[in-house]
Amino acid sequence: AKDYELRQYETAKWVSTVIRGETQKEAMRQGFWKLFHYIQGKNEKEMKIDMTVPVTCLVKSGCTDFKISFFVPFEHQDCPPQPTDTDVFIEERKAAALFVRSFGGFASPEKYAEEADTLARILRNRGQPFHEDFFYTAGYDSPFKLFNRHNEVWYFKK
Repeated sequence: AKDYELRQYETAKWVSTVIRGETQKEAMRQGFWKLFHYIQGKNEKEMKIDMTVPVTCLVKSGCTDFKISFFVPFEHQDCPPQPTDTDVFIEERKAAALFVRSFGGFASPEKYAEEADTLARILRNRGQPFHEDFFYTAGYDSPFKLFNRHNEVWYFKK
């Protein structure tokens, strides 16, 4: 469809942290830095790991807990170094089909919510079953990139 795509993702490991009781914007900031420290060597192997994209944020309806995640690079998927920060953990996300809506510009929590609402409405109108109680935001660009930015919202297909 022109306004969204259906993607199949394989099982993969992500490094994540959960920030509780903050605004989404503040949770993203705090979570990003915790994960950035992990890839800069705050792990059991004191290993620097390449930054990957996307940076995701799990947003649940009516919840002020946000799970921020970095994709673990392919060369570390089999055996990622364990975090030394107790708030940071490695998780394995199972293979899944995702409905994805892409958009440009600088994405705020409000813009992500608006795009998620639009995607949810389109999917309902087309009779596509999906998990409506949560979505992921996905950011692909450094804050220093000014043009041709790429952002996404993801809903899991039922």
